[in-house]
Amino acid sequence: MEPPVLAIIGGTGFYKFLEPVSEVSPQTPYGPTSAPISLSLLDGRPVAFLPRHGRDHEYLPHEIPYRANLWAFRELGVRQILGLNTVGSLQTEYRRGDLVLVDQFIDRTSGRIDTFFGKDSPEKGSAHISSAYPYCLRMRDLAKGALTGIEGGFHDAATVVVTQGPRFGTLAESRWYRSQGWHVLNMTQYPEVVLAREQELCYMNLSYVTDYDVALAEVVGAEEEDTGVVSHARVLQAFSADSGRFVEAVTRIVNALPAEFDCSCRHALDGART
Repeated sequence: MEPPVLAIIGGTGFYKFLEPVSEVSPQTPYGPTSAPISLSLLDGRPVAFLPRHGRDHEYLPHEIPYRANLWAFRELGVRQILGLNTVGSLQTEYRRGDLVLVDQFIDRTSGRIDTFFGKDSPEKGSAHISSAYPYCLRMRDLAKGALTGIEGGFHDAATVVVTQGPRFGTLAESRWYRSQGWHVLNMTQYPEVVLAREQELCYMNLSYVTDYDVALAEVVGAEEEDTGVVSHARVLQAFSADSGRFVEAVTRIVNALPAEFDCSCRHALDGART
């Protein structure tokens, strides 16, 4: 089987994608991956799939072996990655069930290893990558075209605030994030996105809005009948209710991405090493 055109990293509720043609369990300098990597065909195109949290959601957000996952994909010959996430909305225009192409992040995590470099790392030396535009501009542009006209709400840009987890936030935290103008909230987009850039991989994100965090009244107002606060069970319920449209979106993106390309992401370390 030829190298995958794309690797897909599934988030909460997205633990399986297609029937695997084969599975691999790469050994990496950073330990095992979250789960075996499935190799499949989508409309005749080779893709790889990995559930970020493991097949049984055994890894909490801060426990995910982000470095092992991305190292393994690169060793498999992958050069494009689609990270999938469920997110909570912080703004009125981002409604439950909407699809979102995230383009910026705010890091509110703590203590996560977020680089391949350093004196104790297999990648000797140091490097300082640019993260001004952390998500691949080329992939995002192709994805925007592919998702034009898809049924339901769709946003081609958003800033995500990435929290440490595993707990959900307080009402005060949610109100603060909203007041800053940030659009959606998640626990796993960081450091995955910057580690991909350090491996000179093209990385984009597709998110699905499952909830309104805990500040529901502030986001959607009194017209929203469901007044319960966010929980893991509610996130899974909301995602599964419309996962078919999410799969359609993923399929459109896969078919829009070329197998051969050049991109600034593939030169992210040019001038970055010290």
